[in-house]
Amino acid sequence: MFCRSSLPLAEISRPVAISTRVTKTHCPPSSTGSFRVSLLHHRKRTLAKPLSAPRSTMLIYQCEDEEEEDNEEEQLRVEPSSVKWVEIGPEITHEQAQAIARLPPKMTKRCRALMRHIICFSPQQGNLPLLLSAWVKVMKPKRADWLSVLKETKRLEDPLFLQVFQYALLEDSFEANIRDYTNIIGAFAEQKRFQDAEATFLAMKRKGFAPDQVTLTLLVNLYSKAGRFEQAKETFGEIRFLGEPLDKRAYGSMIMAYIRAGKPEEGEMLLREMDAQEIYACKEVYKAMLRAYSLAGRPDGAQRIFDAIQLAGIVPDARLCALLIHSYCAVHQLDEAMSVLENMRAAEIKPNDKCVALMIGAFQEEGKLDRAVSLLMDLERDGVVTGRETSNVLTQWFRRLGLSDELEDILRS
Repeated sequence: MFCRSSLPLAEISRPVAISTRVTKTHCPPSSTGSFRVSLLHHRKRTLAKPLSAPRSTMLIYQCEDEEEEDNEEEQLRVEPSSVKWVEIGPEITHEQAQAIARLPPKMTKRCRALMRHIICFSPQQGNLPLLLSAWVKVMKPKRADWLSVLKETKRLEDPLFLQVFQYALLEDSFEANIRDYTNIIGAFAEQKRFQDAEATFLAMKRKGFAPDQVTLTLLVNLYSKAGRFEQAKETFGEIRFLGEPLDKRAYGSMIMAYIRAGKPEEGEMLLREMDAQEIYACKEVYKAMLRAYSLAGRPDGAQRIFDAIQLAGIVPDARLCALLIHSYCAVHQLDEAMSVLENMRAAEIKPNDKCVALMIGAFQEEGKLDRAVSLLMDLERDGVVTGRETSNVLTQWFRRLGLSDELEDILRS
């Protein structure tokens, strides 16, 4: 696919007029454009000169008439009857031909016609809003047609997807609803195009759509990722103001905002509020909260979240246990960290390389080689194989002790 740039929603327009100048020559038909504009009932003889001659794209005509000696420009409105759609020509690349051949066989002809142009579109040679405007005027699409085109464009991961979506929102034939706006706001947020997402939200409100919990939750997440904590908090307040029961997505978005803002305690308060209503966050939210306490070296908070994870019915895995071990090792509470490791083995949760490396690193800082060796021997009896991270910790430790040769012998065996 071509690399294409996207237009902000505010910059998309529906071109309805073509600037012309009048001359005394004849306008021959085009053979290279994807559609042409016929100036019907024009009494003067004109010459059509393409401003650009793209392959398999559209032509915009500039006409001159010598009777207009002052060269003043006229605005000629393109009526539906004066627009002619021209199919894609044979001069396309092999990749484009393959993509066209893979279009769904049940796709309607009007949708296939537009998809062929989108697949072969080049931003250097074409104008997407003009192409879509011509398609609307000639093909008279319905909402189902727009949705079919958007679905296929998204499936192809075409960079034009959001541009087509933006234009569709402006068209009456698309019959846009609030969920359409929510979907495009979410798509912008995924690409970290926060300004476009916010502009689309404002456009939605100007269209008279009142934001609901789903849309506002997206905004909380958007502001959170953009580092705009106060706006995220204010938007979460708007969700509460709706007077509807909050779902786990709304709670989870605000909890993540607290975590990103370095305020895990306030996020934990929301977790307790959820627990009181028997609403449980997803595993990713618990893991993010556990990581926040772990990296801060706060085993008390990490242990509370670890317990809450199990109360929520989530079975801890080795990665979650490693975060808890890290929190204890960070403050040199080695007995508590070892207790976590022993509980893992009792629960038949196999320690991963990260868990072992954390414990060996903690023993190294305390200079307790005997405990490290004892742990490695116990893990070996249980069939636990250490990985690269543990080997690196051991290598650094043995080199410091001047025992690098002995370590190599052990590793070989």
